[in-house]
Amino acid sequence: MSRTPVRRQTLSRLFIEFVQDERASGLLLLACLALSLLATNSPVGPLWAGFWHAKVPLTLGPLNFHYTVEHWVNDGLMTVFFLLIGIEIRRELLVGELSNPRNASLPILAALGGMLVPILLHQALNFGTPTQRGFAIPMATDIAFTLGILSLLGPRAPASLKVFLTALAIVDDLGAILVIGLFFSSGLQGLALLGALAVFIVLGVLGRSGRARALPIYVVGGLVLWGLMSQSGVHPTLAGVMLAFTLPFDRDPAQSLSHQLEHALSKPVAFVIMPIFVMANTALLLRAEAFANLITPNDIGIFLGLVVGKPLGVLLLSWAGVRLGLSRLQADLTWRHILGGGMLAGIGFTMSFFITYLAFADAAVIESAKLSILISSFVAGTAGFVALSRIHARGSARALPAEAESIDG
Repeated sequence: MSRTPVRRQTLSRLFIEFVQDERASGLLLLACLALSLLATNSPVGPLWAGFWHAKVPLTLGPLNFHYTVEHWVNDGLMTVFFLLIGIEIRRELLVGELSNPRNASLPILAALGGMLVPILLHQALNFGTPTQRGFAIPMATDIAFTLGILSLLGPRAPASLKVFLTALAIVDDLGAILVIGLFFSSGLQGLALLGALAVFIVLGVLGRSGRARALPIYVVGGLVLWGLMSQSGVHPTLAGVMLAFTLPFDRDPAQSLSHQLEHALSKPVAFVIMPIFVMANTALLLRAEAFANLITPNDIGIFLGLVVGKPLGVLLLSWAGVRLGLSRLQADLTWRHILGGGMLAGIGFTMSFFITYLAFADAAVIESAKLSILISSFVAGTAGFVALSRIHARGSARALPAEAESIDG
């Protein structure tokens, strides 16, 4: 088995800030989740739910939007979230952990396993039924909650595990973006789509030339791009990702508009947009019959995908990559760390909720799927925390007990 020497984790300041933001954001999201559930299931529940479902129409020139507050959050505010995700993916591909093929291969393979195995488990129960559209729900990893749980381990969690899970989650987000673009587009409108592509190309040329570094150019262009995408049949949040790949990028943070925007957006996204998204999408009535009805193939597929499929896929493809010499395992990581990290990656939550919203129109199916995601994420997060805690309690065992010899060959 190939291992690299233990290296002092000279993590970039940007990465450290990112982890700290995501850790704090994860804890805030837990508080917002609790607040939303308490409000929905209290005497003010009808008012709370009614606020998110209230219509807020808006007319912008020839474009007319008749969205609810929840819809504006999911299609509007989440575009900013996807813009930040796109900037992070681009940075990682150009200068980050994913820019080195040997280092990148392990989290890439782990992310692929963590997407494919949950999809297969879900489809084994749902293929050929109306709920097969939920196949992508258990493939998602919520980086904020994952790093939030990991932070509870404090310094006992190896820095390499934080890097691994962050890179895995970023690849996972990229996979989710591709799935949304490919499978959750409907009624494509050619003229609007061509207009969006034209704006994207113009902004990309401006960004590449380095001559247009004024932020207002990209803000206005991004708004036009979003408006066109909202009319094209492709989900408008993808405009955020497209815009991210047009921004001028430079290795010198002081010269990079992409870096500056990432720094400016990280806290508003983590501490404003994501909490609002959580509250808008977790107005769930926790009635006894709701839990009793969690026996549909879709709900079971979500649970199995997140709780079983995620860690299994992460571990299997990571092991295969190391075994075949495609990847290397950092010396301060063990296969127990990879398994525990895979369990934490089963915290789907944000992206799982978002995909649920895209996959189904039936309110009952959506509510049931959301409840299944909540339960699955709680089980996955608890299992991952316990598994990683036991590693250190036992003195950092070097490999899985019975399988160590077969893994090391």
